[in-house]
Amino acid sequence: MKTDDANAVINGAGINFSFGQGELRKQILFDVELAIQPGEIVLLTGPSGSGKTTLLTLIAGLRKLQEGRLDVLGHSLHNASQTDLLQLRRKIGFIFQAHNLLPYLTALQNVQVMFDLQPGVTIEEGRERATRILQQVGLGERMNYHVSRLSGGQKQRVAIARALVGRPELVLADEPTAALDGTSGREIVNLLQGLAREQKRPILMVTHDVRVLDIADRIIEMQDGHLTASSRGSSSAENHPAKGVQNEPDIAAVTF
Repeated sequence: MKTDDANAVINGAGINFSFGQGELRKQILFDVELAIQPGEIVLLTGPSGSGKTTLLTLIAGLRKLQEGRLDVLGHSLHNASQTDLLQLRRKIGFIFQAHNLLPYLTALQNVQVMFDLQPGVTIEEGRERATRILQQVGLGERMNYHVSRLSGGQKQRVAIARALVGRPELVLADEPTAALDGTSGREIVNLLQGLAREQKRPILMVTHDVRVLDIADRIIEMQDGHLTASSRGSSSAENHPAKGVQNEPDIAAVTF
């Protein structure tokens, strides 16, 4: 797999990662190489415990790179400082499997908290942008509901709105459809596919959900900490711009 492409938004080689020290040390990633291009939708598949989420969090700057080379959005993560990692995180929209929403806040407030990472955005602008994107993901009538009153699919829509409202240059998603039924899961991936296609935002998604494989430009498989295979997906920005999309929301109307 070629990893020296200067245009790649994610470019890594020789990535090793371990948890623990001494006799308790356990290696999770082994000599991982990958390159992801602008606007590309890449799905990362493989068994539970194979290292997928660990790789995703390294790319997001949520863990420190131990060995190898990893460049994300022009940031080198080798020996990156906490300040460097914070600057990178501000450019990334991360969608967590468990939502990670604050239950004592409303949907609108959960999205607005993203602007705590963007001190240049005023309270008024933050509220306007949060309102607009919640309307775009179909939660306009529920934006003032506390998230404890929302369904699983609605919570995931809030999580997606929160990830996208900061106008990210890269979207990372960890099992975004794992807890959703078929209809809700399809709607979620359609939203993400619309973002990638219309706004040229790359997406790297960890998933076990075979129902969403058709949105991918490429599918990468991980086994026991090794990237073992990469195949072309059934969707392509150049050749199949609308394949797999049904009733896709007009996400291009959102000003990211």
